[in-house]
Amino acid sequence: MAGLLSRGRDDPRGRLRLDVPPGLSATLGHDAVGLPARHGHRLLSRLPRTGCVYSDTDWMWWIVPAGSDQDLAWPLPAYYSPGAYVPAEGTRLIHWPEDSSPYTPPIPLYLMVCQITGVAPAWARHGTRSTQGV
Repeated sequence: MAGLLSRGRDDPRGRLRLDVPPGLSATLGHDAVGLPARHGHRLLSRLPRTGCVYSDTDWMWWIVPAGSDQDLAWPLPAYYSPGAYVPAEGTRLIHWPEDSSPYTPPIPLYLMVCQITGVAPAWARHGTRSTQGV
């Protein structure tokens, strides 16, 4: 089953890069937002639109457009990964989008992450980027 195949490749630092599956266009580049699986499963069923989602035993990762940390302060325990390089092994694609876009819209994802983690949304000041990430 194509949706459950392992995806990605290692970088020199031992991180795995989550690749966008063939047939989907990532013209905006791609980053990843990770959450512990205990939160991720709840999010997966609540988001109005979900792109590619990867998972291992402990974490779930959503593909978002590159730069989706711009002006957003992603709350802990969320993990923002520029370039979709994740510190995970055995990560598999578990959700294929209903259309040809691999992206989960970052604003609804961010708001749902805030809601699930019990953190009020906090917008970064204009022109700053989150320093959390890999």
